[in-house]
Amino acid sequence: MAKIAIHGFGRIGRTALKAALRGNLWIPASISDIRDAATFAALFEVDSNYGRWPEPVSAEADSLTIGGRTIAYLNSSESLPDWRALGVDLVVDCTGRATHRAGAQAHIDRGARRVLVSAPSATLADCDAVLLAGINLDSFDPERHRIVSMASCTTNALAPVIAVVREHFGIETGFFSTVHAYTNSQSLTDQPMKDRRDSWAAAENIIPSSSGAARALQFIWSDLRVTGKAYRVPVRTGSIAEVNLIVRRATTVDEIRDTFRKAASAAPLKGVMDVLEEGWPSSRIVGDTHSSIVDLPLVAVQGGTLVSIAAWYDNEWAFSTRLAEVAAYLASPPR
Repeated sequence: MAKIAIHGFGRIGRTALKAALRGNLWIPASISDIRDAATFAALFEVDSNYGRWPEPVSAEADSLTIGGRTIAYLNSSESLPDWRALGVDLVVDCTGRATHRAGAQAHIDRGARRVLVSAPSATLADCDAVLLAGINLDSFDPERHRIVSMASCTTNALAPVIAVVREHFGIETGFFSTVHAYTNSQSLTDQPMKDRRDSWAAAENIIPSSSGAARALQFIWSDLRVTGKAYRVPVRTGSIAEVNLIVRRATTVDEIRDTFRKAASAAPLKGVMDVLEEGWPSSRIVGDTHSSIVDLPLVAVQGGTLVSIAAWYDNEWAFSTRLAEVAAYLASPPR
């Protein structure tokens, strides 16, 4: 296994490491961020959304020890680590600041062979490829794809729905809305923020927001005519995206449900997409590893060609699980 480093140990970086360890996918050669290792060890050990990690966690100034695994910790407050000296092949950038090519390229300049960005790149020119598990990961080209974006949690939730509908029914156009847990981009209390709507307390308001998922989906399917928006709501994690599409072939609720059942049970979407047969709230899917969980009771069809499909996703745990899996794939792709 090639050497993988985590750069940025916030919500996604910590959860991706948990997914990597739970799945025996990889142990990072290093973790880097701008705060002290002891604080990160404490945050890793006890998580407000997912509870206590089942192994002992401790820290020294330059390392974290998790269940007997000692991982180098590098303070990157002044400069990026020297990836070449560390022998790092792949940097998983979880800072949210590598969405432009210059930010991601900095890791290459410091000696990393490849960068996996845990966020949607600003434009297609800001990365070499947008690769999603179950969708187009098999198109990975080690020679050409050095900066890879995994887009957003919402993109990963919508992409399986779009892929299935495109294949079986065709898509003329459509809109989506995601009802999304609040995030660190919002404010805990009322105070002025760059985006005016974010100025109100995240845990007390429903806050409309933009979504970059439509743009990221078009990076994968350039002819896709789907756009949408987000509503941030007062839950810590667990989101749902509803996509309303005009399809090219008339269909029925029963046909759509059966189509998604079959798609979720077979490659390439098995393990990436799942279905719910009964009515549940968001707490049902917290900690679920599937990127997209289609709520079959919510499927609706009007006039044969106007189709409404809703998919749940744990916007932290599911996305971070895919991130850990894609990192393992990029580090050691099948021959």
